[in-house]
Amino acid sequence: MEMKIEQLTVKDIKLLISLRMEVLADVFKTDFKNMTSSDIENLKRENKKYYLKELPSGRHIACAAYETDKILGCGGMCLYNEMPSPDNPNGKCAYLMNIYVKPEYRKKGLGKKICNWLVEKAKETGAEKIYLESSDNAKPMYEKLGFKEMKNYMAIL
Repeated sequence: MEMKIEQLTVKDIKLLISLRMEVLADVFKTDFKNMTSSDIENLKRENKKYYLKELPSGRHIACAAYETDKILGCGGMCLYNEMPSPDNPNGKCAYLMNIYVKPEYRKKGLGKKICNWLVEKAKETGAEKIYLESSDNAKPMYEKLGFKEMKNYMAIL
């Protein structure tokens, strides 16, 4: 399979929203089943506002994986600064997200290619701390790419 990865911009906003909603519907299946059409439209609106602000600022990078004109998957990352520390001396961080391969193209190395593309982009920005959240199914792939389990993180959800 010949695949190329291209960076997406605000000119690709319809595609970005479509891919984002597909990712969310797959990852949050139960939540999506309980959402009204109004809830979903609001989520689309909020994501559009996010992309229109964060893509031009360089604080978000998004990509899509293609074979000819067919979209196979996508990915994105948030770029930000935290206070410098011994484990991240320059404070630059990249949070990878939405690394997604459409079900019919999974188990062919596409997720790995998307992830590697994003990691390279993160390194180009100077990010020294690159991390992500993972489903149980994807953990083995991320571990093979060098990602390690992060300890001592908690969240209020």
